[in-house]
Amino acid sequence: MNTFCIAILSIALSVMAQFSLKTGISGDGVQAMMAQPKSFMTLMHILTDKYVLGGFLLYGLGAVAWLGVLSQWEVSKAYPLAGLGFVLTLPIACLLGEQVSLSRVMGVALICAGVFLVGRS
Repeated sequence: MNTFCIAILSIALSVMAQFSLKTGISGDGVQAMMAQPKSFMTLMHILTDKYVLGGFLLYGLGAVAWLGVLSQWEVSKAYPLAGLGFVLTLPIACLLGEQVSLSRVMGVALICAGVFLVGRS
């Protein structure tokens, strides 16, 4: 698998992680625990929620994939590609009913332009 594909895989895993974490932290069980006095048990309940745990697992897998990218590319070339996470997040957020303003769309377009310029170098 080429380095660019590994980078996209890593970024996609990170995006999936974000939505998994959001689902977990927004769930009724976690929200009920967060309304309780904070304790070690509260933290453990949150961290063991299947979506929160899944989000951390996805982040871990993304980090392992990112190591493959960093082993082949300079950080100054690789890291700007992480901006593509915004591009992947935007349509998913829309599908999930999140409010996406024109200024966010324009911001993502600027990020894309920057990623394109860095990718050409």
